[in-house]
Amino acid sequence: MHFTEYDTRVAAYAVIVDDDGRILLSWFRGNHRNEPGWTLPGGGVDYGEQMPDAVAREVKEETGYDVEVGAPLTTNVYVVPFEPGRRPYQSTRVVFSARVVGGELGTLEVDGTTAFAEWIGVDDPAIGADTTSPIVRMGLEALKIAQSTQ
Repeated sequence: MHFTEYDTRVAAYAVIVDDDGRILLSWFRGNHRNEPGWTLPGGGVDYGEQMPDAVAREVKEETGYDVEVGAPLTTNVYVVPFEPGRRPYQSTRVVFSARVVGGELGTLEVDGTTAFAEWIGVDDPAIGADTTSPIVRMGLEALKIAQSTQ
């Protein structure tokens, strides 16, 4: 049963920057809609799941770290228009701040969309490369704005 002409997904992501100025990113394997590349750790919110809980779960699965989830930083709507044989798709994404409180680096997903995770300097050219999802730059910018108002 469909209630709209398009499929919807609610997703939550984390911007995690350490004291050395590095951001924690996940390498997305790619799929029929998106090329492989760097993205923020995060993903779909399960039915009945609170967004901060989803962020903590997704970060653990994709990076191996336990995190304390902070405030929401920004929101974004990502739209994929109609493709032959597929319904249009809209993802409402909420980006949170977070900090590592335990665990160790290593992807726990089995057959998931994340190949590995890595700490990358926020000024590293990889952040601006074509292989980096726009949500990474959006999250970093939102974090800078939030920090400048504290």
